[in-house]
Amino acid sequence: MKQNKEHVLYLGDWVFSLGPVFIESPFGTETKDADLHFYGKRLKQAIESSADVTALANWDLYRLEPGGLEKYMEQSAAVIVSDVEAKCFHLYPSFFDRARRENEVVTFPDRLTLMKQWVANGGGMLMLGGWLSFSGVQGKGGWGRCSFADALPVDCLNIEDLVESSAGFTAEVLIPDHPVVKGLPWKSFPPIFGYNEVQAKPGATVLVRVKETGHPLVVAGEYGKGRVFTYMSDPAPHWGINFELWEGYDAFWNNALQWVKKK
Repeated sequence: MKQNKEHVLYLGDWVFSLGPVFIESPFGTETKDADLHFYGKRLKQAIESSADVTALANWDLYRLEPGGLEKYMEQSAAVIVSDVEAKCFHLYPSFFDRARRENEVVTFPDRLTLMKQWVANGGGMLMLGGWLSFSGVQGKGGWGRCSFADALPVDCLNIEDLVESSAGFTAEVLIPDHPVVKGLPWKSFPPIFGYNEVQAKPGATVLVRVKETGHPLVVAGEYGKGRVFTYMSDPAPHWGINFELWEGYDAFWNNALQWVKKK
């Protein structure tokens, strides 16, 4: 890894697509083409002026052997988690490989607990929204049920938390002097197509809320010696397809990174 800038680990926002699929016969189908796409490209570009970024897909995180995530965190000033189920942190596939198993009990440290300890020791984390964030679609995100939940400045719902509208939602700034939001062109903030509904914890700071519903959109909090920033919508399509075009996009994310790093 380059060390001329502080390192940021970016987990999530990748997708692998197959298709289109053609039904050409009653005896079978044809799948033509496949593509790997990084939805987080725009966010990565926004912060690369001040950080060296390593971007890992959900499956890359899942496949990291025990100790792999810890090595990344040791070298990182901040970690971004976006659209990643909590269960991606728990096990890796080789754990279930019978050919590699011995006849003995095997465990290894819980990576979500290790990440929580990393924040408590002074690390900075950005938790961003999406269909697999917080509670997520059909509750699949699972963040409210995992050990890291204590470090989040928000409480997750116990049910699906997606709030969506094709008409879009807008932002209302509550604390305009906070360093994350100060000086940004909030009047031109574009409509976002959805977000995760959460409840701010006592002691957390709600910086921005959804104007149409009053739900928290940007919440900042501290855990131990570290800081956790949460943005309840997606930094990328589809919820954030307009958000990526916002003139304040780059500054917003760099402000958030500087805040969690206590700069």
